[in-house]
Amino acid sequence: MHKGFIIIASFLGALAVALGAFGAHGLKNYASPAMINTFETAVKYQFYHVFALSITGILYAYFPTPMLVTAGKLFIVGMSIFSGSLYLLTLFSVLGYNQFKWIGAITPIGGLILITAWILMGISLWRYKA
Repeated sequence: MHKGFIIIASFLGALAVALGAFGAHGLKNYASPAMINTFETAVKYQFYHVFALSITGILYAYFPTPMLVTAGKLFIVGMSIFSGSLYLLTLFSVLGYNQFKWIGAITPIGGLILITAWILMGISLWRYKA
């Protein structure tokens, strides 16, 4: 499983670079400064958690616990919900679909999932007995 986490992290990292470049260069003519800030937040959090997922994969090689696997899966889900909702919010704003502003309300769910993943990572390492 650790290899899978690292592979997924590498592709999500590449996606974060591409989206970050798009946000820095392609969005400035279409999105408001507030929406560009929202998009940048999504890219930053995706990047932070790409590293967390990579670390989870590396740690799993040394501390193979089911809780660490759960943490890795939650990092993926949390990134998808947190950053994904912000990407969608920006996209719908640029397209003028204001009826989708409610998507911003699910962003904190992704944040809670990411917090849970960090906590599970810590607990799994703390409890590990070789």
